[in-house]
Amino acid sequence: MSGTSLPRVSIQTADFDLGAELAALRAQDPRVGAVCSFIGTVRDRSPGEPGCIVSMELEHYPGMTEKSIEAMIDAAHQRFDILGARVIHRVGLLAPLDQIVMVAVTSAHRGESFQACEFLMDYLKTQAPFWKKEQTPTGARWVDARVSDDAALAKWGIALQNTSS
Repeated sequence: MSGTSLPRVSIQTADFDLGAELAALRAQDPRVGAVCSFIGTVRDRSPGEPGCIVSMELEHYPGMTEKSIEAMIDAAHQRFDILGARVIHRVGLLAPLDQIVMVAVTSAHRGESFQACEFLMDYLKTQAPFWKKEQTPTGARWVDARVSDDAALAKWGIALQNTSS
């Protein structure tokens, strides 16, 4: 674990500061030789869908979502030689360019951090209980899981548990 008492999972409406989050994750842990992070943002278009995205609304199941992501972080610790991990996922109404998600991982060496970060993001896209609704000029639509996201999870040997994204 990292040298801080930072929570591993935060579900929040507020934006986050990547620099501050990474500094806190690696603080006071001289074992850290690598930090890998991923930031997901709201796009103005959805692949394969007509029209632009005006906004995106994200919903979650409080308690269940955090527990699911905690279990995913535990799985990452079992699979990879990592020291710490932090996941922040925003909910509520977001606009194009807004940050949605941050996954950050620390380890002694870069390979483990890269793999664990990708593993955690692949899990989030397919298994974490979030629901996304895109608002376009012609109306709202719920976002379904993509086949490419399912394939990304499958490469880790994980079977799908649901069909929500």
